[in-house]
Amino acid sequence: MSAASIAAELSADQAWRPSHNPWIVAMTVTLATFMEVLDTSIANVALPHIAGGLSAGVDESTWILTSYLVSNAIVLPISGWLAGVFGRKRFYMACVTVFTISSFLCGLAPSLAILVALRVVQGAGGGGLQPSEQAILVDSFAPEERGMAFAVYGMAVVLAPAIGPTLGGWITDNFTWRWIFFINVPVGIISLILSYRVVEDPPYVVREVKERTQALRIDYIGLGLIAIGLGFLQVVLDKGQRDDWLQSQLIATLAVSGALALAAFIVWELRTEYPVIDLRLFKDRTFAVSSIMMFTLGIVLFGTTVLLPEYVQELMGYTAQQAGMVLTPGGFAMMVTMPIVGALVSRVDGRILIAIGFVITGAAMLHMAGIYPGVDFRTAMLYRIYQSMGLAFLFIPITTMAYSGMRPDQNNDISAIMNFTRNIGGSVGISMVTTILARRAQFHQTALISRLTPLNPGLRARLDGIGVQLFRAGADHASGRALGIIYGGVLRQASAQAYVDVIWLMGMVTLGVLPLVLLMRKPELGNGATALH
Repeated sequence: MSAASIAAELSADQAWRPSHNPWIVAMTVTLATFMEVLDTSIANVALPHIAGGLSAGVDESTWILTSYLVSNAIVLPISGWLAGVFGRKRFYMACVTVFTISSFLCGLAPSLAILVALRVVQGAGGGGLQPSEQAILVDSFAPEERGMAFAVYGMAVVLAPAIGPTLGGWITDNFTWRWIFFINVPVGIISLILSYRVVEDPPYVVREVKERTQALRIDYIGLGLIAIGLGFLQVVLDKGQRDDWLQSQLIATLAVSGALALAAFIVWELRTEYPVIDLRLFKDRTFAVSSIMMFTLGIVLFGTTVLLPEYVQELMGYTAQQAGMVLTPGGFAMMVTMPIVGALVSRVDGRILIAIGFVITGAAMLHMAGIYPGVDFRTAMLYRIYQSMGLAFLFIPITTMAYSGMRPDQNNDISAIMNFTRNIGGSVGISMVTTILARRAQFHQTALISRLTPLNPGLRARLDGIGVQLFRAGADHASGRALGIIYGGVLRQASAQAYVDVIWLMGMVTLGVLPLVLLMRKPELGNGATALH
């Protein structure tokens, strides 16, 4: 093919727009993505109920979450390749179908083993939804309109985890855990009908499908290596803290095997002619930095989504539904802020918006480090709102900058990689939070107990005071109970200090990424940050 023909095709690809209004397309694909992201968090609060309903242990029931995350993590990065093989619309609708049917079957599952197996299928279907939607949005909107399109997509991605625990707790308390899966069915059916009518494949996708169908080249080695590597990695991240990380032979074996498989995958993909994932995209420094930033965003977004609810439940006695309500206003704050950021993306240097986002988020985390067990609901809610406003300044500009200067035929791979880095960042963030909380709580407990000696006058006075009160109340063994109350206070204080340590760390991690903004190339304004100097 001549250079003129290639240039003509590239120009046609960039000029293509769907025959339907792009905003109708955006709302259609966002519906399914919201459903999928919601499902990643809605089941968390229902685990004890599921375990009881299926006569399983609570520890065993965690595989309901792990099985979903593992299959989801495997499909996410290869979704761009799958869309190129089967066609993006066909692949997207297949994912919606698989997700919807498996959701219905999950609600009917008679045993834990069957539910876990169905969650694997559900996770595989859900894994292709977010990257496909993002690629569809990029092709459906003109460059200067993509900021607002990503705002719609971003609202679905960040609002769903915020309301998931609240909605899951309400459904479980008022109906049955099976309805957390059944509610996906009508949404999935509506999404399928709308997608069939309004979603279209752009010319470059049609060409790619035709070329790959004729060539029939499938990178089986790459597919196998990434499935093993990411599957093992997700299990390590999800189960590591519970099994004491490398002290467990299983976790150590999975960690080493997964690392070797991923290393081999990288080497293989850089050498093969038809890679599953185009790792050469990382040669572009703006895209590479965007990926690192999206990984950090995943750490902060998902880490804080776990951190704050655990704090108010463990130290303040909130129910699961009340804890979810602490997060929900933050989700609505993002809904308000994201359209503003989306409008700014085509007018303001994206690097400035990203810098503002990291500063606000980091400052909000450091401000949250002042949290204490007696904090009121309003203050806890404001902590989340401050963080959410900063995160809104990150998601859209980072996503937009990732596509800067890239060809349209690279959109599928870019979407897959960006969504994958965010989700893996989320898994790392959750594992980091749970691990550091446990280790720092033990550290602070040891430090506090070392000061509680029989010669400590403050301790003796406190024990005597509690003992007298218990004795007057007619309690038996007043002195022993008084010691138990003191020890409970020590555990509570150690746990509170551990939470503060984690919050400080996450704040510093957020601010530590800020200098990477300087490595991004300056975008041309008024063009959706798609062209670069």
